[in-house]
Amino acid sequence: MSFSLSRCLPALAAGFGGLGAGNTTAGTFGGFGTTTTTAAAPGATFSFAPPATGSLFGNTQNKGFGFPTGLSTGTAAGTSGFGTGTGLGATSLGGFGGFNIQQTQQQQGGLFGQQAGQNQSTQLYQQVTALSAPTLLGDERDSILAKWNQLQAYWGTGKGYYSNNNPPVEFNQENPFCRFKAVGYSCIPMSKDEDGLVVLILNKKEADVRAQQQQLVESLHKILGNNQTLTVNVEGVKALSNDQTEVIIYLVERSPNGTSKRIPASTLFSYLEQTNIKAQLTQIGVAMSVTRTELSPAQLKQLLQNAPAGVDPIIWEQAKVDNPDPEKLIPVPMVGFKELLRRLQIQEQMTKQHQTRVDIISNDISELQKNQATTVAKIAQYKRKLMDLSHRVLQVLIKQEIQRKSGYAIQVDEEHLRVQLDTIQSELNAPTQFKGRLNELMSQIRMQNHFGAVRSEERYSVDADLLREIRQHLKQQQEGLSHLISVIKDDLEDIKLIEHGLSDSGHMRGGILS
Repeated sequence: MSFSLSRCLPALAAGFGGLGAGNTTAGTFGGFGTTTTTAAAPGATFSFAPPATGSLFGNTQNKGFGFPTGLSTGTAAGTSGFGTGTGLGATSLGGFGGFNIQQTQQQQGGLFGQQAGQNQSTQLYQQVTALSAPTLLGDERDSILAKWNQLQAYWGTGKGYYSNNNPPVEFNQENPFCRFKAVGYSCIPMSKDEDGLVVLILNKKEADVRAQQQQLVESLHKILGNNQTLTVNVEGVKALSNDQTEVIIYLVERSPNGTSKRIPASTLFSYLEQTNIKAQLTQIGVAMSVTRTELSPAQLKQLLQNAPAGVDPIIWEQAKVDNPDPEKLIPVPMVGFKELLRRLQIQEQMTKQHQTRVDIISNDISELQKNQATTVAKIAQYKRKLMDLSHRVLQVLIKQEIQRKSGYAIQVDEEHLRVQLDTIQSELNAPTQFKGRLNELMSQIRMQNHFGAVRSEERYSVDADLLREIRQHLKQQQEGLSHLISVIKDDLEDIKLIEHGLSDSGHMRGGILS
């Protein structure tokens, strides 16, 4: 911080006509009405006294875009459509960049009433005093204290001392000067009040809640008075951060005539919010209960028009413009690191749930693919079986027709049919037609199978017909060898007989000569 608001405010006061009491009328851009401010707190050159009219900057009617004519009526440009938002010199506070204060005080008869507006304005006055012109020490150290208060306000924690006569102001993350803020988006509930959905937040883990779901339903039924016409139903169970679980329930009422209807969510929620009922819900671990119903157009419009506490209206307007899906998403403020951490944890948890669902879908797809493969195989099997049965039925019909036409002469249509069949048969048996090509393809397939088996298994594979031929050839060779052996044996017998005859004739000649 290289500056002090106490140095910036005198120049601003001169430019805007001073900070004294007076009535200021807005310029030509759609005025804000008459504003009354009271100034001059003793002991400070520029100070603010508590407003006497119930508002820090007076009763301002925001009718459209306008520009301030005094610091007491400073309204940030672009706040039309955000409710009654004011800025303490939001466009002209020099290096400080403006406070961008959102005035939450409503007009008389508003949502919070005049008393709430006065309290809010008083607190805002104290915060502005602590940041701009503290009078605690009465010397130049007050400027250092103002810088320290500014730092605490930016951070959203600490206490801002500004006067000896008043207690310090508490700085939290909801104050309009806190810098650790952002805007995110959440889904708009789409359920109607007639759906009867009520959310129960339990301080239990999801596994425990699912294991004891029936006991939870019985306990809720007992809390609802054990009415036999009422039935408690669980719509869904979802895990939350910090070991909490969200359980969505709805109540069904059955009439004696057999019809049934759901209890509206507002009726069930009103019953659960009773003091004695909440005590019983706490005993079974229910931390809080909320309805899950869609917002009406009026509620949605009011929610979008009024920027949340501590959020710059310009940022809120930009968040509405940047909404990726205005029909389904709504901007929500994120104040502080805890809220950011909570949304991060919720997002991580939702990512895990989505991943789990994706895994389940992937497993289902794998199972379906297996079933599809099995079904395709069964279809092919049934097709073959159908073809087989069709051939058998055809053969039965042929035999039956032969028996029926037995003894009758061949008719003309039967003769035409026989000629056609003979023509088809001759075409099939032609060497250059289908049968010859089929035989050629069969021989090629056999050769490919033979060579493929040799390459893959590194051993010979002989076709059955070829093997039969080889076996027949070897058998013939064996028979030829056996016949040759028998001929040789007969020749040997003859040779022996000849030799024996020759030896006998030699002995006879020798006896004669002697």
